[in-house]
Parts: sequence; C-alpha cells; structure tokens
Amino acid sequence: MTRTAVAVGRDASYKEIVALMDEWKVSALPVVAGEGRVIGVVSEADLLPKEEFRTDEPRPDEFDAASKAGAVRAGELMSSPAVTVHPDATLAEAARIMATRRVKRLPVVDGIGMLEGVVSRSDLLKVFLRTDAEVEEDIRRSVLGEPATPPGLDVTVADGVATIRGLLSDRSMVPLVARAVWAVEGVVDVRMDLGVPRGAP
Repeated sequence: MTRTAVAVGRDASYKEIVALMDEWKVSALPVVAGEGRVIGVVSEADLLPKEEFRTDEPRPDEFDAASKAGAVRAGELMSSPAVTVHPDATLAEAARIMATRRVKRLPVVDGIGMLEGVVSRSDLLKVFLRTDAEVEEDIRRSVLGEPATPPGLDVTVADGVATIRGLLSDRSMVPLVARAVWAVEGVVDVRMDLGVPRGAP
C-alpha cells in the first residue's frame, strides 16, 4: 500500500476534491472524520454526475446519480460505507475485493477503521516486477522446502511462469502444490511437469 495517503474531510468542497485528485493523480479519495476514521470514499464516478446532468433531465432510474449532481461537499458526494481492506489482507484478497466491488483503490484501515494507507491496482501489479530469480527462490524456500512437500521436486521460473518438475508418488498432492505455488507473489502461471516413481501404484 501507499502509506502517504491523501484524504479529505466531509466538508471538503467539490473543487477542492477535483484539485487534489489532479495533483496526486488518483481516481478516488478516502473521506475521514475525527482523527482519521474512514467514513466513505469519493471517486471520479461520484463527481461525474455534475457534468452528466448539466443540461439533460435525469430519467427515473438516474435519480440517485442526479442527486449527487447537486452535491458540493465530500459528505454529500461520497459512497458510504467505504469499501476497505485490512493491512494483513493478502494481495489476492485485495484484488478480489477490487474486482467484485468494481473499485480501483482501497483504503487500508486498522481494526477501528483508522486510515493507514491506500492500495491501488498499480500497487497490486508491482508484485509482477519481481525477477524470475526472486520468485524461484521464494518457491524453493516457502513451497518446496521440506517438510512442506515431498522431496524430489524442483522449480524453474521464466517470465513469471513457474514449472514444477520431478517425481511425485502421491498424485493427490498435485493440486496442493500448484495452489501453494500460485500463492507466491509474482507468479503469472503454474505448469506441472510431474512423473511417477518407478514401482509406485
């Protein structure tokens, strides 16, 4: 996450919000109250109705958006409650929340809702900047190291694609090993090139 997170109070004006988004090159801002408790998020989508309904009358199914067209403060514009994530959430969890809730940025909050930072789509994608050597070493240490999995397996990583090779007598372990490799940050895909030891059932 980005720990230097810019946020606004509920009384921030429309123009102030737009100026901050432009200055910080972000698409959404957390709205905080008190000492930093996140109470909502104001995004570009919350701001656009003012332009959208400048000349056109809203249809009945657009009344909610149209009501935001007349809003001038963050507290009126924001979406609440905010979609947030905790600091100990995995990258996969954060990505899943972004996808299902269709948001580009997530405020990171502690147990009582205080803002600790913001994680964005670009932050999540940074894991794929890890080198193949770093990813390979991580898999060797955290997945293939005994006693985590049976001995005799090895890994190579090329362009983020991890290939696991070796002999595996217990075929029921294949999906478990694959899932564990997928969980390593920076893995783009997993290939399993496994044989069965001679004499194995």
